[in-house]
Amino acid sequence: MEDVSESYDIETSIIHLPDDCLSFIFQRLDNVADRESFGLTCHRWLNIQDISRRSLQFQCSLTVLNPSSLSQTNPDVNSHHLHTLLTRFQWLEHLSLSGCTVLNDQSLASLRYPGARLHSLYLDCCYGVSDNGIFTIVSFCPNLRVVSLYRCNISDIGLATLARSSLPLKCVNLSYCHLVTDFGVKALSKACLQLESVKISNCKSITGVGFNGCSPTLGYVDAESCQLEPEGIAGIISGGGIEFLNISGASCYIPKDGLVPMGSGIASKLRILNLRMCRTVGDESIKAIAQGCPLLQEWNLALCHEVRVSGWEAVGKWCRNLQKLHVNRCRNLCDQGLLALRCGCKNLQIIYMNGNARLTPTAIEMFKLHRADITLKAEEIMVIGPDWRLYARG
Repeated sequence: MEDVSESYDIETSIIHLPDDCLSFIFQRLDNVADRESFGLTCHRWLNIQDISRRSLQFQCSLTVLNPSSLSQTNPDVNSHHLHTLLTRFQWLEHLSLSGCTVLNDQSLASLRYPGARLHSLYLDCCYGVSDNGIFTIVSFCPNLRVVSLYRCNISDIGLATLARSSLPLKCVNLSYCHLVTDFGVKALSKACLQLESVKISNCKSITGVGFNGCSPTLGYVDAESCQLEPEGIAGIISGGGIEFLNISGASCYIPKDGLVPMGSGIASKLRILNLRMCRTVGDESIKAIAQGCPLLQEWNLALCHEVRVSGWEAVGKWCRNLQKLHVNRCRNLCDQGLLALRCGCKNLQIIYMNGNARLTPTAIEMFKLHRADITLKAEEIMVIGPDWRLYARG
């Protein structure tokens, strides 16, 4: 019988793998250099690299978060640069243009390319972005969940545009947007029923009343240095879902009992509360919060000068889940108040304490002796809570 031999040309080169296999390989490259050089192989591999990119952030964005990293060699990102990059990377889900100070409303027209897939957009310190830019954003980015407009030149008109757009917004940063008022906040909070996190720090025209009747999904509000009023604070917590609240440095007068409504049960989910420099808040407010917010884990009362013995006794008695307490430079924290904290707060781990003139060295030493489980720290550490950008779940 004649032997018949057959030869087969079996192509085993990686070049012949289908695109989905190449994408799988690219996604599992751990080395940054390997990922960056992947597209140098050929145009096909370059395309795989481009469609695999989900996030884009410029070096200038880092200087917004860390000004000490500012470098004179960092070039400004202009409209031409942005157009070139966004036409290349059209599968982005996260885009940060923070620190791109030369961009303006017209520059945002390039969002049409990746816009349909974008979930988060950061425009921190994009001073040229105004209300017209917001119209462009909502036109091209229908699936935005996170938008940061820190120090942008927007007003209530821009917020009304956001509100009418039916975006599935969860996190919004409006810090230092000085043209925004309660009217804009009201439009946003009424329309965005999935809203979980809002930053309005240093918005001097906001009293908080715009939050009245907000969604129960709202769990994180940073309202540092706003013109908050008791009615506005009641509005912020009105949804019943608040877990993190920063109203430090409230510059309007809050009466001693102005925060008593927080103890009615509407803020029972509250875990982190920052009242730093709320100098007029008194014992009645402290008692109400201590009893009505049983889940409190961290409470900043630094420079709250009107908290006296009965207030500290309420903290010791009712704050059973409290882990961190800030009492820096509280003028009326005396030995008796420290004793109340020592005898209560069974889960307390850290007290940040310095500049308390009425405390005697003996009382402090007795505290250390009886509560060796608590660390006393002199430096003041601000309550910051969870990263607001990560607060949106899902």
